[in-house]
Amino acid sequence: MLDVIRKKAEAGERITKEEGLYLLQEANMLDLAPLAQEVRYRHNPERVVTFVIDTNLNYTNVCDAYCTFCAFYRTEKDADAYTHSVDEVMGMIGAAAEKGVTTVLMQGGLNPKLPMDYYSELVSETRRRYPQVHPHFFSAPEIMKMSQVSGLSIREVLEELQRAGLQSIPGGGSEVLSNRVKRKISRLFPKGKVDDWTLVHREAHKLGYRTTATMMYGHLEEDEDIIEHLDHVRSLQDETGGFTAFIPWSFKKANTALDKRVKVEAGPNRYLRMIALSRLYLDNVQHIQASWFSEGKKTGQVALHFGGDDFGGTLFDENVMQEAGFYNRTTVEEVKTLILESGFVPAQRTTLYEVLHRFDGSEAEAEKSAVG
Repeated sequence: MLDVIRKKAEAGERITKEEGLYLLQEANMLDLAPLAQEVRYRHNPERVVTFVIDTNLNYTNVCDAYCTFCAFYRTEKDADAYTHSVDEVMGMIGAAAEKGVTTVLMQGGLNPKLPMDYYSELVSETRRRYPQVHPHFFSAPEIMKMSQVSGLSIREVLEELQRAGLQSIPGGGSEVLSNRVKRKISRLFPKGKVDDWTLVHREAHKLGYRTTATMMYGHLEEDEDIIEHLDHVRSLQDETGGFTAFIPWSFKKANTALDKRVKVEAGPNRYLRMIALSRLYLDNVQHIQASWFSEGKKTGQVALHFGGDDFGGTLFDENVMQEAGFYNRTTVEEVKTLILESGFVPAQRTTLYEVLHRFDGSEAEAEKSAVG
């Protein structure tokens, strides 16, 4: 079967679900790497690996979803529960801007007491006070919560946020796009089913938003669920073309309700296989993000040889995985060094994958296209 897949990859033809399952379960890792790299260079011909100077901020940890995989959420009654005012969040963004951050990825718990105006003001005030910062705000479940609380449709919520200045949203909340899995890991089900995540991103793409697609694996899914997830992403991308990148990462179980049910966390080999499989299966998504953050810096470097062409962000602040006992940080200079050590040219990008500067000495800073 590998020969069939190789011929398809060389011809730019689409692989099937069955072939994807073979790559996940049986293909030799040493065969996967060159095959994925061939496809990587078809999508991104140069030996450039991009990164963004960003941070992850949270406006509230109050959440009524109670997902079993999450160590971040709190109830209103918890002593360490918080909901920041808009001004407080602006102070956090201002501090990030002083570090040179160009993108803020902001997500929060599903807090039923926050009105629609709160979210719109977070966007509009970010645009007004820090025009150099791109707001990459609100996952699909948050958009769904805004719709539930406000009585607006998903499209109307997205339109209001767009009027406030939002242009892109992260892919969080997908976990694994399989209703069988979602039923096991989230009390949101059936409201948090696959169709809901897909609907948010479809409507966002129709309105001109660009979004990422993500996958958090390594908990209660089977291999077939992984392929189903990738197929949902590929199908929606066929329909809308709105995804900029695909970002897989492994579940971290400490301090979660799944801790005892998940005996062993997924390791580097599984991650490298996921990166290669993603690159081969998602033939219509330009960028595959290799993560120094969730998998460790060495594994992130190796993933650049398994089909990854982007190294994610600097993530100066991050709290969700930290609550699960996972702490990893870097600097801009270290990110550049990690990419160079891997044999690639580092390039700083925007949220929308516009290259701002290549660090190979061959060109001056590129003119930036307006992000908004």
